Amino acid sequence: MRLSSFTRKVYGYHLPKQFCPLFEGETLLERTMRRVSLVVPPAQTMTVLNRAHDRFYTPILERTASSRLVLQPENRGTAAAIVCALCRMIEREHTGPVAIFPSDHYVGDDSTFMRHVSAAFRAVEIAPRLTVLLGIAPEGPETEYGWIEPGLAVSPSHPELRQINQIRRFWEKPSLDVAHDLYARNCLWNSFILVGNVLNLLSLTASALPEMYREFTRVESFPDGLSEDEVLETIFRDLPSVDFSRSVLAEFPAEFSVMPVTGVSWSDLGDSRRLLAAISSDGGHISRGSQNVTESKSFAVSNLQPQFNRYKVSQSQG
Repeated sequence: MRLSSFTRKVYGYHLPKQFCPLFEGETLLERTMRRVSLVVPPAQTMTVLNRAHDRFYTPILERTASSRLVLQPENRGTAAAIVCALCRMIEREHTGPVAIFPSDHYVGDDSTFMRHVSAAFRAVEIAPRLTVLLGIAPEGPETEYGWIEPGLAVSPSHPELRQINQIRRFWEKPSLDVAHDLYARNCLWNSFILVGNVLNLLSLTASALPEMYREFTRVESFPDGLSEDEVLETIFRDLPSVDFSRSVLAEFPAEFSVMPVTGVSWSDLGDSRRLLAAISSDGGHISRGSQNVTESKSFAVSNLQPQFNRYKVSQSQG
């Protein structure tokens, strides 16, 4: 059973998983933000949301400064959400490292997981051309996940880079036979969590999605006096819905690298089986909240400023 059908049965209405109070009353969006804060201070974190759903995320983000929220007029897929946030960072003169986190995933050990994110940030600081995806050590031949086929190590002799591999190919939701082969060859699940420099990511997007990129970078051509909301309304009006993974990652696998994540349970909670397994392993239970929520796409986009070494993962967490 897909998760939308499951949550409808539990709550009596459609409730997108990032807003479900699944873990002792805490939503996946809240858990994502708490996890990110182990490495990136909240003041340096942006959250991308669908403006039409403000009454649903407002209770969660009521203490969050409006400057840290990117409000899309419409849901146009993950590519538009990411490009919109990256352009906001360019406006604020940040062109350095950034981490992108989907807000609807389960992670069993936040501290261990975020230590891998910290390592990815260090790698990008050492080698600014790198864009590092976190690849999850698989638990089986899953057909509902995207997979990453690793290549050679980026720099076998470098202590900070030897754990990062080039990427040969992305495999999106393979058949069962292919999934068995990928699992046997130690390929990795694609978490879609990536760390890279803002300018690199925008450059890749411009190559893969030139028309979308042009829409977001023609802001100077808009008449003076328009608010940001009005500008975004105009940009989003005719944008197609585009998936970043299929249209950018899969188009340029050689431009990305992968860091294996081991010792951490992870799931995108795409169906009731994975959801129940995550809740069981977390020792919790399903909370039946009372909020009627319609569909939204949310991402936590974490912007790490140059003073990275001030922010370390708490060793006592997890």
